[in-house]
Amino acid sequence: MIAALNQLVDLLEEHLTEEFDVNAVARTLGTTEYHLRRMFSSLAGMPLSEYVRRRRMTVAAADVVRGEDDLLSIAVRHGYGSTEAFGRAFRAVHGASPGDVRRDGGPLRTQPQLRFRLTVEGSTPMDTRIVDRPAFRLIGHAARVPLIHHGINPHIQQHITGLPPQEHLRLKALSGTEPGGLLQVSDDLDAEATEGSELTYLHGVAVSGGTPVPDDLDAIEVPAGQWAVFRTAGPHPQALQKTWAATATEWFPSNPWRLRPGPSIVAILERADDFSTATCELWLPIEPA
Repeated sequence: MIAALNQLVDLLEEHLTEEFDVNAVARTLGTTEYHLRRMFSSLAGMPLSEYVRRRRMTVAAADVVRGEDDLLSIAVRHGYGSTEAFGRAFRAVHGASPGDVRRDGGPLRTQPQLRFRLTVEGSTPMDTRIVDRPAFRLIGHAARVPLIHHGINPHIQQHITGLPPQEHLRLKALSGTEPGGLLQVSDDLDAEATEGSELTYLHGVAVSGGTPVPDDLDAIEVPAGQWAVFRTAGPHPQALQKTWAATATEWFPSNPWRLRPGPSIVAILERADDFSTATCELWLPIEPA
């Protein structure tokens, strides 16, 4: 995966001013666009699309400062159809318009070309098992919420606390298959997992495929496939989020698996009364790399 990401960066650099078909490149590298974008975002700390925009504007800034071509020619060379569109992208990266930078020589915010390296320090123990599951169904109460990488997501918290206490007991009683118990499900997540992007959050349980869904509940159909199950314990949600991040930085680069599209599931096995600590299982859908 590390080699594939570095090849992706090199290819981007060669075709920086052109439309770039990430799906075609992923196939050439023996992986999928979904996995490639997720791993890039996790390891680089920014979505692939944002990196491309920053690199394009870094190179474009040199053309602007040199002053050898008019701004429209520079805009077209870097894939923009007008000076207005180019100016918006330029200002978003550099904080100043192309005209200001041409006049003053700055300010400029350079995005260096990335280079990925794998450093495995064993800092995050990975208690993992691989599970092969038939198709099943997730049922519960769903809502669209923004993605927040660190700390408690207040939108999810509001969604859960808005349910009456008896509803949690009812859902738990409906649980009929693994993963067991009340579940925190994230689905329809942007492949780049951009902070603030929307996802579908479902508070519910897993039931066997074909189990009838009560009229007042939402459902997510989950196809048959393999799952990596990571067990976490400690301060909540920090221990869970640390393990989630380590799947990208340590586990996937070191193992012959890749993410496949599908929901991410968190099962709470044990927890303190105030939820300050918890033992959880993180279920991620995978396929052979």
